Amino acid sequence: MLGEIVPFQEKDHDRLVEIWYQAVCQTHTFLTDEDIQFYRNLVQNGALREVEIWVELNGDQEPTGFIGLDGTKIEMLFVAPQYHGKGIGSRLIKHAQDLKGSNLQVDVNEQNDGACEFYKRFGFVQTGRSEVDGSGRPFPLLHLEYRR
Repeated sequence: MLGEIVPFQEKDHDRLVEIWYQAVCQTHTFLTDEDIQFYRNLVQNGALREVEIWVELNGDQEPTGFIGLDGTKIEMLFVAPQYHGKGIGSRLIKHAQDLKGSNLQVDVNEQNDGACEFYKRFGFVQTGRSEVDGSGRPFPLLHLEYRR
């Protein structure tokens, strides 16, 4: 059964932080535990409230993944690891396109091969690269735009 995509609700905040944490631990293998804790503090202490968040809920009305948008830029897209490969990320991107149009952009950690491949399969192409991430840390970002 396909999940329902709903706007962020404060009651789901801690669950989304946990989804973020579980997904990052599984997919961002280039980060140290200290790095993950640094970013977790950012997510826990406000990052989710600084962007437009849409959440996919399963049949039990529990969050399984979420996307964070700032205009046409995808600032975050995370799916609980047990739901990886089930189309949630694709549905969230399609939802973002329905809301914002097809000119979406996203920055992806260059070392996150799975995310890079996911976005390229979806039709995103690389338009640039930065040596550091948005926090100035030495994790290169690939700048991607949707082109289909």
